[in-house]
Amino acid sequence: MPRYDYDLIVIGAGAAGFVTSKIAAGMGKKVAMIEKNLLGGECTNAGCVPSKALLKAARVAHQTRHLETYGLSLAGNPVLSAKNAMAYARAAVKKVSDSHPASVFEKAGIAVLFGSPRFLDNHLVDLDGTVLSASKFMICTGTSAAVPAIEGIESVPYYTNENIFAIEDLPSSLAVLGAGPVGIELAQAFSRLGVPTTVIAKYDAILPHEDRELARMLAGRLQEEGIRILPETRVLNVSREGETVNLTAQRSGRRETVKSAALLVAVGRAPNTAGLDLENAGVAYGAKGIRTDAYLRTTARNIYACGDVVGPYQFSHMAEYQAITATRNALLPFRKRAVYNTVVWCTFTDPELAHAGITEEEARTLHGESISVLRYDYANIDRSRTDSTSFGMAKFICDRRGMLLGAHILGERAGELIHEAQLLRHLRRPFTDLSSMIHAYPTYTDVVRQPAKYYYIDRLRKNPLVKIAARLFGKRRT
Repeated sequence: MPRYDYDLIVIGAGAAGFVTSKIAAGMGKKVAMIEKNLLGGECTNAGCVPSKALLKAARVAHQTRHLETYGLSLAGNPVLSAKNAMAYARAAVKKVSDSHPASVFEKAGIAVLFGSPRFLDNHLVDLDGTVLSASKFMICTGTSAAVPAIEGIESVPYYTNENIFAIEDLPSSLAVLGAGPVGIELAQAFSRLGVPTTVIAKYDAILPHEDRELARMLAGRLQEEGIRILPETRVLNVSREGETVNLTAQRSGRRETVKSAALLVAVGRAPNTAGLDLENAGVAYGAKGIRTDAYLRTTARNIYACGDVVGPYQFSHMAEYQAITATRNALLPFRKRAVYNTVVWCTFTDPELAHAGITEEEARTLHGESISVLRYDYANIDRSRTDSTSFGMAKFICDRRGMLLGAHILGERAGELIHEAQLLRHLRRPFTDLSSMIHAYPTYTDVVRQPAKYYYIDRLRKNPLVKIAARLFGKRRT
């Protein structure tokens, strides 16, 4: 057999790259991890971490402006300044980055290399003039912000999630192009930090992959906070007038101009495949990313890929799941398919919107009227009453057997609560199982437990044996 420099070379040091490298090294393999930019990838440096930190700062600002809700007030005439909010977000990035320096991986026996690799063939890469060989490769290069082909967009300064967190001063106004998770989260953050914000949405609702009922509820909440949302709007061209960015948009058959001091582009992601010379390795790819089979192997037998560059879901937790699966398949004789029937995610607005499984609309398309839809308002639970967080709803969709098809929660701590439903789906247990589980009081878990309890009672009433028993015992008592 030919001798290689490494058993496995991992290209990309984000969530997927980290997991792959550690697992392979733990198996006793000789591993190198190559990163073009910064360790931690998109999530740590320009995605999950800074955005959640900024949202936290924005939430504190929002609550400070509404102290009377909690029976509090400030003496005098204090002025709230958001001048250092972006610095707070960058500090959060540093804290996370400092927790996984190159030395941590090197101590585990992983060679950490920096540069721009390109494939020479399916066993060789050129790393800025140095040729490295490996028996197998794992490609996890992630994605970058996609920029739409709109006339004039390259003639104006615009932000994406990749550079917005580097600004020092907040803009005097902001237009957000895109109403997906990134656009909506950052729109709320900037709005709460005092920046008048307009969201331009392509579709008739924000967050088009979410349950429509809950997405509309969230949109209403954002509008109440002062965010302007323009649904079903198409931007025709972009221009600059002094310090102002002008967006000519078409909405409801009419044209209008949206003016703002800054533009944030958040219309999706593009796979990072440029410059890798994947053709030399026999790896097929397209506009949606690298093509893999169900085992996350590419069209080159010794090269695997995982994470955002593969899809279909672009979340750090999905990248980790794929990395575990792909590494196992690359290095062990027993293969495992990547399965996506228990995908979960959360949009971290305030309130949060968490999603597991299919929406009500999707369920009706697949199962017709045989489904059961259970709703429970946050206003009905005691913990919401103590915390003044009564806005929100939990929604559960079950099939005729009582199994969860989907769970959607809009409200306080939804991102945590969704995991009760997610666990049922993972273990393939009916929703009614939660009705008998003891929950601590007072907690937000009532928005999951209570509908499970009512659903259990309803199914009990409809059970034919229970109906017969009720009639028999009813007659005996008379």
